[in-house]
Amino acid sequence: MNAVPFQKKKPHDHAATTHFTRRTQHFQNNLEQSFVPVSISQEDSSSSIDIASAAMAQESLRLVCHPVAAHEGRLPRQYTLEGQGAKKDISPPLEWYGVPDGTRSLALVVQDIDAPEPERPVVPWTHWVVANISPEIKGLPEGFSGAGGNASTDSGVQEGINDWKQPGWRGPVPDSHGHRIQFRIYALDDVLSLGNKVTVDKVMDAIDGHVLAEAELTAVFTG
Repeated sequence: MNAVPFQKKKPHDHAATTHFTRRTQHFQNNLEQSFVPVSISQEDSSSSIDIASAAMAQESLRLVCHPVAAHEGRLPRQYTLEGQGAKKDISPPLEWYGVPDGTRSLALVVQDIDAPEPERPVVPWTHWVVANISPEIKGLPEGFSGAGGNASTDSGVQEGINDWKQPGWRGPVPDSHGHRIQFRIYALDDVLSLGNKVTVDKVMDAIDGHVLAEAELTAVFTG
C-alpha cells in the first residue's frame, strides 16, 4: 500500500480577505445612498383616482337607433314610404349618450349620402333636420315626426324643411334602395337663432365654430 504524501496547508491570505470585505462594504454603502424612497401621499393618490374617474365618466358622444341595430344596419320599412298603415313614413327612435359638459343645444341632420344628381356623382339629400334640442332630452321617440305632420314646438325643438320642401321627417322612397341614410347629431355650445324657416343650410352655417362633439350612425335602405 502506497503512502499518501502529506501536503502542507497554504497559509490564509488575510490581506486578500480584508480587501474583499472592504469592497463589499463600499458597494453596499453606495447602494444605500443611491436608493431614494418615494412616498405617495393620500392626497396625491386621491387626485389621481379622481382624474381617472372623471375621464371614464365623460364618454364620447354616441348616437343609437335600436331598430337599425336589430336589423343589422338596415332601415326598417316603417320609417320609409314602403311602410303600411300607421307604421309608414314615421321617424325612427333615436337615443344619444355622452353629451359633453357645456352643451346648450343639439342639432340633428339626416341625409341620403348616396342620392344621385345629374351634374354631380353624389349629393346629400336631406330627410330630416332638427335644431335646438335641449341637452336635457336624451332621445326622440318613434313617430316624433313624419306621416304628414311634424313635432310639437312646446319643447323649443325646431324642425326644418327637408328636400321635399316639407317640414319634419320624410323617409326614403322606393327608387333609393341600397342608399345609405346617415344620421348625425351635434352637441353645441350655443342655442341657434334660425328664424321661423329652418333649413339644413342655415343649421350647418349656424353651428360652425360651436360644435363640442358629434356622432353619426348609418342605416342602409334595402326596401
